[in-house]
Amino acid sequence: MTADWLNVRALNRATLDRQLLLRRDARPARQAIEQLTALQAQAPLAPYVGLWTRLSGFRHEALEDLLTERSVVRAHLLRNTVHLVTAEDFLSFRALFQPLMQRGLAGNFGRNLTGVDLAELQQEAADLLTQGPLTRPQLASRLAERWPGRDPASLAYAATHLLPLVQVPPRGLWSLRDRAGPAAFALASAWLADPGRTAVTPPDPGRTAVTPPDPGRTAVTPPDPGRALEQLVLRYLGAYGPASVRDIQAWSGLSRLREVTDRLGPRLRPFTGPGGARLLDLADAPRPDPDAPAPPRFLPEYDNLLLSFADRSRVIPHGRPVPLPPGHGATTGTLLVDGFWQADWKITKGIKGPDRAVLHILPFQPLGPAQASDVAAEGSRLLEFAAPAAAHDVRISPPGGRPPGDPPPRGLPAPRTPWPGGRPPGTPRPPARPAAGNDTVTHDRSGS
Repeated sequence: MTADWLNVRALNRATLDRQLLLRRDARPARQAIEQLTALQAQAPLAPYVGLWTRLSGFRHEALEDLLTERSVVRAHLLRNTVHLVTAEDFLSFRALFQPLMQRGLAGNFGRNLTGVDLAELQQEAADLLTQGPLTRPQLASRLAERWPGRDPASLAYAATHLLPLVQVPPRGLWSLRDRAGPAAFALASAWLADPGRTAVTPPDPGRTAVTPPDPGRTAVTPPDPGRALEQLVLRYLGAYGPASVRDIQAWSGLSRLREVTDRLGPRLRPFTGPGGARLLDLADAPRPDPDAPAPPRFLPEYDNLLLSFADRSRVIPHGRPVPLPPGHGATTGTLLVDGFWQADWKITKGIKGPDRAVLHILPFQPLGPAQASDVAAEGSRLLEFAAPAAAHDVRISPPGGRPPGDPPPRGLPAPRTPWPGGRPPGTPRPPARPAAGNDTVTHDRSGS
């Protein structure tokens, strides 16, 4: 390989390294979130698994504390989907996505809002939210009093698209996952800057209290849009690069970013990727050896690693759709084997007794004996984190299997792989039979 040409494995290892997936990192959770720029969080518990799989010694309380201290927030941002970001990054980047949100509003609810003065609706919703966080149904009910005869849900969605809002706890708190209720929205300006607001019930009054907003955070001045776009592009490359302009646009939902990369000029280094793709990267970014080992990693549902590229072939060596399951998260996801998505996983409870959690691993191709052993060991660690009070089983099904009663997966199609047989160049051919000649590999842990 020449100095400026990168094959699929080189791209894979570079991205895994920046995603903290080649080895668990010792940095605190907040620094990891900043490194990743944002974690998908529409499944509110998914970021816990996303951070656990990336960080050494990560505990649920670390993210709970960041949320209750208002150091990180859950909010609509990239692609107009809910992401977990630091408060500073929300303040810096939120305005960039307002045109995207307004287009989404017009496309999905515009017909129901014909004739409604959106500026007036925005002000009315802001006045309501100054009194405290509200769910969408609550917003719908109150806005319908002002606009009778209009679709209440459309009015509420308009409010959440037009105003800079954050979703506040208890939603997103692991310790209240069974009783957190629907998402409640607060004005970001109030949640992050008004020292008088303490609108949340802490998850454990004996452990932590909800910290009032930090008045010093009002000193964070959002950069001008041009500089903010440049910073967003640089942050993406630092977390996902090397990548194309199309990749950056797919991740962010923004367009015309080639103009931004052209302005960055010498701060970026060009590469040629598979198929002659034009890629860009930070000039001094690490790019590990393509043969660096990549241990098994369990990713949560909606993990950005699988969804943040126009060309996903660096992590998806096949044409499978990325699963988009419903639910609160932390019970299903995808599994990386040798750095590539090669299996799905799901945790079920109650099938063999109310106090037993079973991790079902569903590979797309047989795992070799060493791979199966490593996957089972990592699966046991996942269960210790996600279901610590239960007895555990880890079950590796034959390729093509599904947990009992599980419906076929639904999701977004990945781009068609450019490789015959669905394997990137340099990827070893899988063994012909499952480990130990068994259809199912079971790793049992009876205690927790």
